[in-house]
Amino acid sequence: MSILALLPELWLLGLVCALFVASISDRRQSVMSWLPLAAGLGVVAAAVSLGARGEYLFATYKLDALSQFFKLVIAFGFAVVAGIASGNKDDKDLTPDYFMLLALSAWGLMLLSSCVELITLYLALELSSYSLYALIPLRGQDRRAAEAGIKYILFGAAVTALALFGLSYIMAAKHTTYIAALAASSWSFADAPLAVLGLTLFLAGFFYKLALFPFHFWCPDVYQGAKNETAAYVATIPKLGAVVVLVRLSAFIAPHLEVTTTLAILGAISMTAGNLAALVQRDLKRLLGFSSVAHAGYVMLGLAAGSAAGMSAAAFYSLAYILMNLAAFYVVCAIAKNGENPSLDDLDGLYKRAPALAMILAIAAFSLVGLPPTAGFAGKLFLLSAAWDQGYHWLVIVAVLNTAISIYYYLGMVRHAYTGESEAPALAAPRGYLIFGGVLAALVLLLGILPAPLYDLAAQAAVQLHP
Repeated sequence: MSILALLPELWLLGLVCALFVASISDRRQSVMSWLPLAAGLGVVAAAVSLGARGEYLFATYKLDALSQFFKLVIAFGFAVVAGIASGNKDDKDLTPDYFMLLALSAWGLMLLSSCVELITLYLALELSSYSLYALIPLRGQDRRAAEAGIKYILFGAAVTALALFGLSYIMAAKHTTYIAALAASSWSFADAPLAVLGLTLFLAGFFYKLALFPFHFWCPDVYQGAKNETAAYVATIPKLGAVVVLVRLSAFIAPHLEVTTTLAILGAISMTAGNLAALVQRDLKRLLGFSSVAHAGYVMLGLAAGSAAGMSAAAFYSLAYILMNLAAFYVVCAIAKNGENPSLDDLDGLYKRAPALAMILAIAAFSLVGLPPTAGFAGKLFLLSAAWDQGYHWLVIVAVLNTAISIYYYLGMVRHAYTGESEAPALAAPRGYLIFGGVLAALVLLLGILPAPLYDLAAQAAVQLHP
């Protein structure tokens, strides 16, 4: 077993241990000084092990192009969220315990990306979730946070029960839990009705993480109730874990099977329901919550395609979504007054009060819509092409119409920032804090202009699953 191959997981585990020691010694300020650098080194560790390959623990844990690609993205996302949170030195809730739970959740997601057996998948999913159950209610004495925590736990418990029930059906019908063995068998409803039903129920656990209809009801309420930095994490990084598992499980489904058609229908409903609900929102975090529901539907375009191109598109779009959503939440955290939830009206006159933040918001909004030359445009183009090539013309039409609907509320944020007037004083964000937003905005533009290198990396991973 090579230590270098497991460097991302070991580094993040070491960071969890260091934060645990800091939590019991109450060294809050010192943690905020070294955590961004330590998290950044985790990104370097993930990049170094990008080419690692191998199987461990009786072939239940696999290092391949797909797992290493997602570990790099998870490490980057955690570093950004840790950097944003570390910039808020006045928040008493941002203790070493808080960062330890964030790191533990990210570590669980890294393990999840390498699991190729259903029981270990479930265990890694729960490991990444337990930290969030504790994180979401952490918001001082705010009752909305307590409500958000209760909803997240209750919905999570119900969906976990469904997933375990489905897993029992798969084991009864297929007599194995290894994804490679499952991929070699038939997944037509006529041949294996019990297995197809079990797979549908098992996928519910990951649909919940992705906030896909009808498992999306927690999403806007949790975003609204949780702390801004917590919402930035919950809205982005856990979705990567859901996507990587769905990409792996899609290896044993083909276009126009019953399961694939179910994915397409849920995707169409999710993007429509999410966009229509977002039209009437005034709370920025709640608006971005319904936006997450819509984008979960867009990801289904690639998964429903059931091809290597579809898997590549889903992986690429998940990264693009993480970048543009983190950029949007970066602005939310920067303009929030005393950690409160900002509304659309709080964006008024942002181009005068904080020109850099207004520009970052504009780039994020343009990318969320899917306008060129942003990563969102390239990602949606890959998704639509993959679905169209597999004959899902109706789903592509629904996605295009929903993109047109989303223009109203995404560009509404930009309109408030650039045409609204406000008497509020100028916002003076620290220069080091602005670096994170600038890097995110630059990456969103760079992936839109030069998507090929990263898409090719995702394609290499997908070809292994769909040769």
